[in-house]
Amino acid sequence: MSDKIKEILSQMTLEEKVEMCSGADFWNLKGIERLGVPSILVTDGPHGVRKQAEGADHLGLTDSLPATCFPSAAGLASTWDRNLLTKVGRTLGTEALSEKVGVLLGPGANIKRSPLCGRNFEYFSEDPYLSSELAASHINGLQSQGVGGSLKHFAVNNQEHRRMSTNAVVDERTLREIYLASFEGAVKKAQPWTVMSAYNKVNGEFASENHRLLTEILREEWGFDGIVVSDWGAVNERVASLKAGLELEMPGSYGIGKKKLLEAVESGELETGQLDESVEGLLELIFKVVESQKNDVSFDKKAHHNFASEVASESMVLLKNEDQILPISKEKDIAIIGALARKPRYQGGGSSNINPTELDDIYNELCQDNTADVSYSEGYALDGDQVDDALLQEAKNHAVQAETAVLFLGLPDAYESEGYDRTHLSLPENQLQLIEAISEVQSNIVVVLSNGAPIEMPWLPKVKAVLEGYLGGQALGSAIAKLLYGDVNPSGRLAETFPVRLEDNPSYLNFPGDGDEVEYKEGIYVGYRYYDKKNVEPLFPFGYGLSYTTFEFGNLEVEESKDGDYNVKVSVDISNTGDRAGKAVAQLYIKDVETTISRPEQELKGFEKVHLEAGETKKVTFDLDMRSFAFYDVDLQDWRVEGGKFEVAVGSSSRNLELSQTITVKDSHTKPEKVNRNTTMGDLMKNPEQAKIVENMLASVETPLTQHMDENSGMSDMMEAMTKYLPLRALSNFSEGKFTEEDMQKYIDELNQASTPTV
Repeated sequence: MSDKIKEILSQMTLEEKVEMCSGADFWNLKGIERLGVPSILVTDGPHGVRKQAEGADHLGLTDSLPATCFPSAAGLASTWDRNLLTKVGRTLGTEALSEKVGVLLGPGANIKRSPLCGRNFEYFSEDPYLSSELAASHINGLQSQGVGGSLKHFAVNNQEHRRMSTNAVVDERTLREIYLASFEGAVKKAQPWTVMSAYNKVNGEFASENHRLLTEILREEWGFDGIVVSDWGAVNERVASLKAGLELEMPGSYGIGKKKLLEAVESGELETGQLDESVEGLLELIFKVVESQKNDVSFDKKAHHNFASEVASESMVLLKNEDQILPISKEKDIAIIGALARKPRYQGGGSSNINPTELDDIYNELCQDNTADVSYSEGYALDGDQVDDALLQEAKNHAVQAETAVLFLGLPDAYESEGYDRTHLSLPENQLQLIEAISEVQSNIVVVLSNGAPIEMPWLPKVKAVLEGYLGGQALGSAIAKLLYGDVNPSGRLAETFPVRLEDNPSYLNFPGDGDEVEYKEGIYVGYRYYDKKNVEPLFPFGYGLSYTTFEFGNLEVEESKDGDYNVKVSVDISNTGDRAGKAVAQLYIKDVETTISRPEQELKGFEKVHLEAGETKKVTFDLDMRSFAFYDVDLQDWRVEGGKFEVAVGSSSRNLELSQTITVKDSHTKPEKVNRNTTMGDLMKNPEQAKIVENMLASVETPLTQHMDENSGMSDMMEAMTKYLPLRALSNFSEGKFTEEDMQKYIDELNQASTPTV
């Protein structure tokens, strides 16, 4: 604690301390004028600065001040580009400073458990490694400018349905490997100034008053040194939340929280020492923000808009390109069809809604520099599913006269938003009918999608190309034009699996739960982990994306770990074998070949995006560590590497791994589990020293087992298979009492003294 903060804390009254633990109002933290403690402003993000205008509505959902609207997290994640996310964070930081914003509330690192979650557009991925790496990059960029990040929503917040009361029931291993891991890397690599607790309960306790999450794991295990702020209105019981490790309740609770904290201190329920720790953290945050603020900060709105266009172009994913219909020549007549081409859906609904500094008109962008005829027809109405025959006919008339029809389709605002979940993965009926109608008169159809999460595509055979645009921010129009015309080569890759149908999703039977309880029965098998393990063919796999050029991977080199330190260096060459420049995404996956527990077929543990000129080759390197090979051992309450063979595979998607090598890694925990009467023969036979003792034990007493032992080779294959899961205690039954309890205990003691196996 600095001397300044120590001095302020010593002069604060009890009432001032408890007042500081709640917001002054909806967006400002409480200051103390007499002690020179200013109030600071926090505001929503994460893909833009949403500062509420004076006199706007209470929630600030409208009339926010203009700011650059970047693609939402679903698109940002599809860039697979740490450096780009850092630059986005820096840009957001500059804009936040210009408005005197101290903390920008984001990014969101919740796992995409189901494609139905209405807020998936605001989250990065179904994979915790990709999510945490990109979140860390975003936060590092933001905080480099002196604006705090707020990593949210901690934790297990994966649906909007009953989000303020639902109880997420998830087993410990799944919690650690999937849902917490998505936050862990971001906390350790970026140290966000704040972490925002979620609305929901986690295994029976509200996240905002969950001591294990907020103190034991977040602070003590991960080393988080910032403050925990509640999601707006997430505090259930203020005293319990502060004791659990939540310093700041937002928004202000009109004296309710203050009253409860005062009574708790006066009754002895809350120790003054813990209250002081919370206030100390808040003072540190306030003065960190104050010291970072700069006067007269401004930014070039046009330059930021152009950067948003660059980001959007890298966030879009080319899913299909039959007959190389894309890119489109600017000399071709094209029919632009779809209301979304003139009224674009460029961001999601809810608290992250940005008032953009400007907004591209997609149709106008496509008309620029095009020397041929570009027509437009509405095709469908955005307000509802009703099919309009007149609009359909007009669209058909335009399509039949053009060389190519470009259909702008997607999910209207009402289909996905903060506050509620989707109920299906289909496009609106009027858009489905549009595809059918245009396919009757035009064979060259390109679809451009605007949506925050996966959709089903039963219409895919009827179109030649699909560009997944996600929610591309205010500059989506220029980005789409550059991609369709080939001025920019598509480089986005899916950060989530697109299922053929909703029923294929692993959470289908358990989403959104019954009443206020949702059980995560699919366990660790989320996203591609499930599709790979179950051998279910997705519509488009995790990591997938096409380009206008081609890439080849070669010369995979994998170093063996030395001295059991798990530091493994992997390198691979990537060559651009096409005729134009492009960006490849090298993806590295690890598979435990000899696992004795249930593990995914493969897990993403490295990725790098690289720009290559036509004909160019570059070497990409990855550094693996212990966590690259580990699973969470619930019995040990720690991460563990089970020694043995691991496959290291590199390729362009989870379903296209071109190169692989196998290495051997040592067990991270050499102390064997203690042998007891229920330890099985099979487990004992894995250890060479213990196996000898078992064979001597069996030879010492005549049982049906010993009668089938081979004198030359010990236990026969047949008997070894039969006894694999036989516990030690069962020998008493089979020996007709000749193998006594005393005999068994003698051998248990001897087995526990045996040396451990080496890998």
